[in-house]
Amino acid sequence: MNIEKQDCLRSIRAESTKHWTEKIMKQTEVLLQPNPNVRMEEFLYEMLDKKVPMRANNHELLGESMIDSGHEFGPGTAYGSALIKCGETEKLLGSAEKELIQSSAINFLTPFRNYIEGDFKTISKERKLLQNKRLDLDAAKNRLKKARVADARSAELNSSPPLAEEYVAHFSYMLSILHVRWLKAETELRIAQSEFDRQAEITRLLLEGISSTHAHHSRCLNDFVDAQAAYYAQCYQYMVNLQKQLGSFPSTFSNNNQPAGSSSASISVPTAQPATSLPTPPPSQTSPALNELRSTSGTRKARVLYDYDAASSSELSLLADEVITVSSVPGMDSDWLMGQRGNQKGKVPITYLELLN
Repeated sequence: MNIEKQDCLRSIRAESTKHWTEKIMKQTEVLLQPNPNVRMEEFLYEMLDKKVPMRANNHELLGESMIDSGHEFGPGTAYGSALIKCGETEKLLGSAEKELIQSSAINFLTPFRNYIEGDFKTISKERKLLQNKRLDLDAAKNRLKKARVADARSAELNSSPPLAEEYVAHFSYMLSILHVRWLKAETELRIAQSEFDRQAEITRLLLEGISSTHAHHSRCLNDFVDAQAAYYAQCYQYMVNLQKQLGSFPSTFSNNNQPAGSSSASISVPTAQPATSLPTPPPSQTSPALNELRSTSGTRKARVLYDYDAASSSELSLLADEVITVSSVPGMDSDWLMGQRGNQKGKVPITYLELLN
């Protein structure tokens, strides 16, 4: 009874795995490709075993429109140059999105689909065979039971007083036939029991393999998360670089109602960060320690809060959690300090640093 209960629990677990695998796979496909018409087209190409034609995604289409309009307005104008830079960044975002979709399809969706279309179909086939073997076993048990009942009745009749010699010979012949049937039923039962036990063992091993499937899907899930993390980090860096490029444009980008003297501050990347894009300076950056550093020619140690890739040769690339030496240089923008790591020196943004005591 315990074995049957365990087999039942394994079957339920297999069905649950199949149900949630299908659901996760479907929602992931929706996430990677929200357009249902495109998903249907890709499905048809896959069924026909044909390569899906390459097409530009929304980021790339937007980028092309921006670049074309920038050339129309003139690359030498501030607006035209900004459109071209934004368009190039949008195309980079589109390429990164394609890489995410391709990586997710190979490392995440394909293993899930292989389980649904391969492993689970095998499990279902073997479970169906097990049900048929169970029916065959029950039928063999019933035949043996009937043969035993008939043999018992014949034994009772055989113990009665002897009758006419011809009738006794005929009766003995019938008894031998019933005994042969009983032996045949026993043989069929043994065969059916053996086949059932063999099929039950095969099914049990397949159902126990669900644990290995879960472990494999966990590794695929880690790959999917890594791909997403790399994608969003790449997109974030693209947008940070774009903000720096836009922040380096002349004051014609400022509000027309603002005086020319305040326009450069309004477009400075470190001070005009969106709340969800660039890191905000920690509270320690507004402390007197920063004012003291600027008022003297001394140096201070600072811990790097985030990774930073230098946009030009005058800047210094940073790695999160490293400690560098910083100093203030007269005439430098208020949002930057001079950083030094060994023999390397360059400008670093204050928003990426935490001054140490």
